[in-house]
Amino acid sequence: MVAQPQDDPVAAVARPSELRVLAVALLISVALALLPQFVSKPYVIHMGVMLFLAIIQGQAWNVLGGYAGQHSLGHAAYFGVGAYTTMMLLELQRVPPWYGVWAGVLAALLVSVAIGSITFRLRGPYFVLASISVAEIIRLAALHFKDFTRGAEGFLLSDIPAFELGSLQIEFVSKRPFYYTALVVAVLAVATNWLVQHSKLGYYFQAIREDQDAAHSLGISLPIYKNIALAISVVFTAWTGGFYAMFVKFIEPNAVFGIDLSVEFVLICIVGGIGTIFGPVLGALVLVPLSEVLRNPKGLVQIGLLPEESRFVEFIESHELANAHLLVYGVLVVVVVLFAPEGVFGAVKRGVDRVRRGKLAAGNARKSVV
Repeated sequence: MVAQPQDDPVAAVARPSELRVLAVALLISVALALLPQFVSKPYVIHMGVMLFLAIIQGQAWNVLGGYAGQHSLGHAAYFGVGAYTTMMLLELQRVPPWYGVWAGVLAALLVSVAIGSITFRLRGPYFVLASISVAEIIRLAALHFKDFTRGAEGFLLSDIPAFELGSLQIEFVSKRPFYYTALVVAVLAVATNWLVQHSKLGYYFQAIREDQDAAHSLGISLPIYKNIALAISVVFTAWTGGFYAMFVKFIEPNAVFGIDLSVEFVLICIVGGIGTIFGPVLGALVLVPLSEVLRNPKGLVQIGLLPEESRFVEFIESHELANAHLLVYGVLVVVVVLFAPEGVFGAVKRGVDRVRRGKLAAGNARKSVV
C-alpha cells in the first residue's frame, strides 16, 4: 500500500483564505477607483492607464503562455489587428470606437483561428519562431498595402465621439474616462485568470503545459484547448489594441505590430511570475513605471517627486536613454532569471513562507519547552 503524502501544516498556514484575497483585491480596486478624486496631475492618471493596460496584456498572455504553456511571441499581431480595426472603422466609416473595438476583437479572433490552426501543430522553439514569423508577416503587409492601411503614414485620430447610453453621456476628452475604463477591464482580466486557474478548463491547460503527450493520452484534445486558451488571450489583447489606439490617437504598423511589443507582453509575466494570478500585476508594477520614467523623466518633476533642476532627469536626457527601456528590460530579465526564476511573486511568496515557517518553528519550540 502506497502511503499518501500528508498536507504540509506550514503550507496550510501560508495559504491565505479565498475570502481574505477577495477582500484585499476589492480594497485595492476601490482605492484605485478613488485615486483620480484626490490626484489631479495628468501624468499620474496617464501612468495609471498604462499600468492597467500592461496588467490586461500580461493577464491575457498568461492564459496562453502561463497556464497552457504556449509561449507566443506574436501577440502584437492581435494587438495591432484590434488597433487598426478600431481606428479604421472610426476614421473611414465613422463607427464609434465603443462598437469598433469589439469589431477589432472579432477580427483578431478570426485571425487567431487561422494562426492557431497552423502554429499549434508545432511545439517548443518551433512554435515560438512561427508566432514571431506570423506577426512579422502581418506587420510587413500593413506597411506594404498602403491603399488599405496608409502604410508607415498610419492613422491620426481627429476626435473621439462621446459615449452615449440612454441619458448617460461620457466625453473622452480628459484622461479620467480612459483611466476608469482600463481599471474595469483590468479587474475583469484578473478575475478571468482566477476563474481559469480554479476551473476544469484551467486544469486542462496546465496538463497540456506539463506534458502534451500525456494530456492527449488522457483524452484532452490539444488543438481545441490550445485554441480556447488562445481565444481568451486574444480577446483581451485585441481590446487593449483598440483602446490604446483611442488613447494615444495615432497608430502605425511598427508601433502596434512590432516584435518589441510582443516581448513586452512576455516580460510582464516573466518578471512578475508566469502561471500565477498576481504575477502579471507585479510585473506591470515594475516595468511600467520604469519604462515611463525612461521615456519621460520630466514626469517625475511634474508630480513633484523631483526638483526642477534634477540631475537624474538631466542624466537620462543627456545620455538619450528615452529608448533604452528594452535594454533595461533585458538586464532586469537576466537578474530575475538568476535570482528569482519564479518572478517577483514567487520571490515574495517564498519570503512570506520562510517567515511563517520560522514563526511556526518558534511556536512549536515554545510549546515543547512548556
